[in-house]
Amino acid sequence: MTDKGLDAFDLVIFDWAGTMVDFGCRAPVAALVEAFARRGVELEEAAARADMGKAKADHVRALLARPDVRTAWSAANGAAPHEKDVAALMEDLGPLMREAAADAAELVPGAADTAAALRAAGLKVGSSTGYTRGMMTPVLARAAAQGYAPDHLVCAGETPEGRPSPLMVYKACAELGVWPISRVIKVDDAEAGIAEGRAAGCFTVGVSASGNGIGLSRAVLAALDPSERRARLAVAGDRLKAAGADLVVETVAELVPALNRVL
Repeated sequence: MTDKGLDAFDLVIFDWAGTMVDFGCRAPVAALVEAFARRGVELEEAAARADMGKAKADHVRALLARPDVRTAWSAANGAAPHEKDVAALMEDLGPLMREAAADAAELVPGAADTAAALRAAGLKVGSSTGYTRGMMTPVLARAAAQGYAPDHLVCAGETPEGRPSPLMVYKACAELGVWPISRVIKVDDAEAGIAEGRAAGCFTVGVSASGNGIGLSRAVLAALDPSERRARLAVAGDRLKAAGADLVVETVAELVPALNRVL
């Protein structure tokens, strides 16, 4: 590896689920579906994925604002959803997310090696997530046991607004002493995270194969007919580019070589 292309940067901020852990971003979908089911609402996976990357409370609000979910909620609960229902869902979602996220906290292949390569090139490794700090506790422990421990973490609720606002990026840069933000790379699998990076002024990289856009486990994705796999990757990549990604890679294993090619 050469660090020629990385000389222009001081920090890489990685998302977690679908980017560094949980290939297919499966954990939050399972937890959201179960939380809504407990309130009598059958939540489709496509709906659960639509606002992925946002802080979980904002994600729940976005789901409750969907006409189909709002109608189902009213039918099951006797009234239209209200902010108190967000709080009730979040109370259920916390334990569900911790369990699901811990179970799905296997590193995406190449994630630990990529972080090590970036550090060897002199960059800091930060991270941010739509999960709360409590949801992240078991994920951090499992990731560290597999060789990945970022220098910094910003969680949902730790800034006045979450994604797609740039405030989590700003917080990481302030606390790590990195500026200007043009020297920061943001890596994310969700459109909200790409929008966050663009809003902050980062060089922004989308991750297509392991992320929310395809939503399949590594084994299921690999088992697809090659033409279908290529088609799904193309659609996921196009969505990330439309959200503003400067570069799209399939997984973080490709990040450093890709950066060295294009920078």
